[in-house]
Amino acid sequence: MAGEYRGRGFGRGRFHSWKRGRGGGNSSGRWRPREHRPELSKSLGGHPSEQNSAPLLLQSTLEQFIPYKGWKLYFSEVYSDGSFCIEKIQAFEQFFTRRIDLYDKDEIERKGSILVDFKELIEDDKLTNLIPNIAHELRDAPERTLACMGLAIHQVLTKDLERHAAELQAQEGLPQDRGTIVNVPHVHARVYNYEPLTQLKNVRANCYGKYVALRGTVVRVSNIKPLCTKMAFRCASCGKVQSFPLPDGKYSLPTKCPVPGCRGRSFAALPSSPLTVTMDWQSIKIQELMSDDQREAGRIPRTIECELVHDLVDSCVPGDTVTITGIVKVSNAEEGSRNKNDKCMFLLYIEANSISNSKGQKAETSEDGCKHGALMEFSLKELYAIQEIQAEENLFKLIVNSLCPVIFGHELVKAGLALALFGGSQKYADDKNRIPVRGDPHVLVVGDPGLGKSQMLQAVCSVAPRGVYVCGNTTTASGLTVTLSKDSASGDFALEAGALVLGDQGVCGIDEFDKMGNQHQALLEAMEQQSISLAKAGVVCSLPARTSIIAAANPVGGHYNKAKTVSENLKMGSALLSRFDLVFILLDTPNEDHDHLLSEHVIAIRAGKQNTVSSATVARMNSQESNTSSILEVVSEKPLVERLKVAPGEAVDPIPHQLLRKYVGYARQYVSPRLSPEAAQVLQDFYLELRKQSQRCNSSPITTRQLESLIRLTEARARLELREEATKEDAEDIVEIMKYSMLGTYSDEFGNLDFERSQHGSGMSNRSTARRFISALNSIAERTYNNLFQLCQLRQIAKELNIQVADFENFVGSLNDQGYLLKKGPKVYQLQTM
Repeated sequence: MAGEYRGRGFGRGRFHSWKRGRGGGNSSGRWRPREHRPELSKSLGGHPSEQNSAPLLLQSTLEQFIPYKGWKLYFSEVYSDGSFCIEKIQAFEQFFTRRIDLYDKDEIERKGSILVDFKELIEDDKLTNLIPNIAHELRDAPERTLACMGLAIHQVLTKDLERHAAELQAQEGLPQDRGTIVNVPHVHARVYNYEPLTQLKNVRANCYGKYVALRGTVVRVSNIKPLCTKMAFRCASCGKVQSFPLPDGKYSLPTKCPVPGCRGRSFAALPSSPLTVTMDWQSIKIQELMSDDQREAGRIPRTIECELVHDLVDSCVPGDTVTITGIVKVSNAEEGSRNKNDKCMFLLYIEANSISNSKGQKAETSEDGCKHGALMEFSLKELYAIQEIQAEENLFKLIVNSLCPVIFGHELVKAGLALALFGGSQKYADDKNRIPVRGDPHVLVVGDPGLGKSQMLQAVCSVAPRGVYVCGNTTTASGLTVTLSKDSASGDFALEAGALVLGDQGVCGIDEFDKMGNQHQALLEAMEQQSISLAKAGVVCSLPARTSIIAAANPVGGHYNKAKTVSENLKMGSALLSRFDLVFILLDTPNEDHDHLLSEHVIAIRAGKQNTVSSATVARMNSQESNTSSILEVVSEKPLVERLKVAPGEAVDPIPHQLLRKYVGYARQYVSPRLSPEAAQVLQDFYLELRKQSQRCNSSPITTRQLESLIRLTEARARLELREEATKEDAEDIVEIMKYSMLGTYSDEFGNLDFERSQHGSGMSNRSTARRFISALNSIAERTYNNLFQLCQLRQIAKELNIQVADFENFVGSLNDQGYLLKKGPKVYQLQTM
C-alpha cells in the first residue's frame, strides 16, 4: 500500500509544479481548459518540500477520480464524465459481465486478447437497445469502438479480480479497510465472424479507416520483428527522460522538453530504456480466392498486405486459407512509385484485428468450445444430405457417375480418380522419428487427344475440398514447389508457396504433364516424401506438400503407340512413373456400338436433355488368345466395369458438385479406415502372384510400391462409403482397377502380355535387341578406348549385328532416354559405361 501513497505524493508535487509553471509565464495553451477545477488543488494541498519532485505527465494526477483503471491504456484524451464513449463502455461492460463465466480469464490475461463473436453482439437485445447501430459504429469508427470494448473487458476483469482478492482477504482474516492494487494488462478485443465479407477488389480508397472482413489465401509470411510503440527520449540539455508514443509505427521526435524552463530542442532516443515499449509485428500477404464465378478475364488475382501484432503473429503459414478482419489503413508508397519523393501516393494495407484460420495451424476461434481448425464447417442441412448420400445402395456407382457426367464412359478411370479424391489414411511408422507413410494416391492418365482427360482433371479439382489446377506447359519448377523472394522494403527473404504447397492436404491436378520439360525432378520428392525441401540463399527448410497428384499427359507424336512402353511414349523417367499408383491408358479405337452411344450422349448434352445419358455396353477387348496365362486376365464373374455402368434405360441423378465436395471433405476429415484381415489377404495374394509372374521374365517391375498402392486405394474405397473398416469386397474392386491399369501398361501392339515391359514402362519395347546392341558397343569401346560414336557408325554396327528395327533413329533416341547413350552433339552419342 505504501506504493500507492507514494504515487499520490508524486501527484501532488506534479500538480503544484504545473501551477508554478503556469504562473512563471511558461504556460502552454493545452492545459487551459482545466482551470475550472480549483477544488483539486485544495483537496490535494501540498507540502513545500514536495513541490520540487520531478514533474511528469499530468494525467496520472486525475487517476483517482477516473472510475476506469485502464482508461489511459486505451484512450489518449483525458477522462471526462460527459464523454460519449462512457455510455458505450457501460453497455459493453454489462454485455461482458453477463458472459463472464464463459471466458477463461487466465487465458485472456496470458494472451492479452479476448475473442468476441460479432453475431452475439448484434443478437444481444440489451446491447442493441443501448447501442442501436452497433454494426455501423464498428464499421465506421472501428478504433474507438474496439477501444471501448477493450476498456470494458479490462474493467470487468479488474472488478472480478478485486472481488476475488476481497474474498481471499476475508478468508485470511486480513483487515478490509485498504483496497488492493489490481494490475490487469492491456486486453485487445478481437471480433470474429464479422459480416459482410468484402471482396479484395472492392477494397478501395473509400474503405480507408473502415472495419472490413476479407477471405483469402496466405501467399507470403515475413519474419517476426519488434515494432516500437513508445520510445524513451532524453533531453540533451537537462537530461530529463520522457516516453513519447509513436502511433502506427511512424518514427517522430518530441517537439519540446517537459521540464518547465528548459528550452531543449534536441533529443536522443533510448531503445534499451525500460520506458520504451515494443510489440511483436509481422506482415503477411493475402491473395483473393479465385472461384470460377468471380474470375475476371485478364486479371491476375489481387493481393493485399496485412499487419499482425501481439498474439496474432505466427498464426498462419503460406497456403492457409484465412478470414482476416481489420481496419484499412494507408502507408506511404515504397520505391516503385513513379517518383521517389512522391508524398501523395499511398498504399492500402490491413491492420488485422482477428484471424480465423481454416487449416487449423492455430485455431483462433477456439474460445467457443467447438472444434475449429478443421478443413470445413458443415451446416445441419449438409450433414443430413451427407447422410442421405451415404444411405444410397450403390454409392460407388453414383459417385463415379457424378464425377464428370459430361464425359461418356471411362468408368474405371473415373473410379480411379474418385479414389484419389478420397485418399487413404496417412500412417506413421512406429519409431522415434515418426516418418509418415504416404496416404495420398497419385494417378496418371495417358491417352490420345480428344478423350476428355482435361475435363476429368478439372472436374476432380473442382470437387476436391482443396484443389489446385495447373498446366504443365506454363509452369516453372519454382512455381510448382516454392519460391524464395526478397522483400523490397525490409530486404529479408520470404517464402512464397507454389502449387503443391497451396494444395497441401488436397489435390493438385497437372495437365499437359508431358510438356513440363525438365521440371519433373521437382515432383520426385513431393510425390513420395510428401514434403518440399529448400536450400537457397542460406534458407534451409522443409515445407509440407501432402498432395494427391493427378496428371494428364498426351503421348509423344500425338497418338499412343502400343508397340512402345509408357516411358517411351511419354519420354519420361522410370523414377517418376513408378511413383504413380494407377496409370490409365485411354485409346481412341473405333467401335461402331460405342461410337453410336457416344454421339447420342454428346448431342443430348448439347441439346440440354439430361435423361438420355446411357452408358456403353462394350467390353474391353481382352486378349484371350494370349499364350501367357496371367492373373491379370482372369475375369471375375461380375466385373466392376459392368457394375459401374449405367444401363441404357436407367436414370442417374448425379450429386451436385458443391454437395459432392462437402461429402469428400467430410470423409477426409472424419473417416480413417483400416484394413480387415480378409482384405489384407486378398491384396497379399494378388501381390505375391504378380511377383511370381514378373520373376519368370528376367525383369522385376513389381515392387513394394505396388503393394502400398493397393492398400492406399482399398482404404480410399472404404472411406468413399464412410466405413471405418475396408472389407474383402473393397479389396477385390481395387484388384480389378489395378488389373485394368496394368493390362494397359503391359500389353503390346498385338494384345499380348509382355512382362519385360515394366509395369510403369521403365523398360524398352525391344529390350533384347537393345541389350545385344549395347553389349556390342561396350566391347568396341573397350577395344578402341573411345566411347564416342557417330550415328552412321552406330548404323553400321547394327547392320553387322543383323539388328533390324523399323526406325533406327527412334531406337537410338529411346536408348538415349533410358540413359545408355548420351547425346553429345548433332548425331554424336557417348556410351555411358554400364
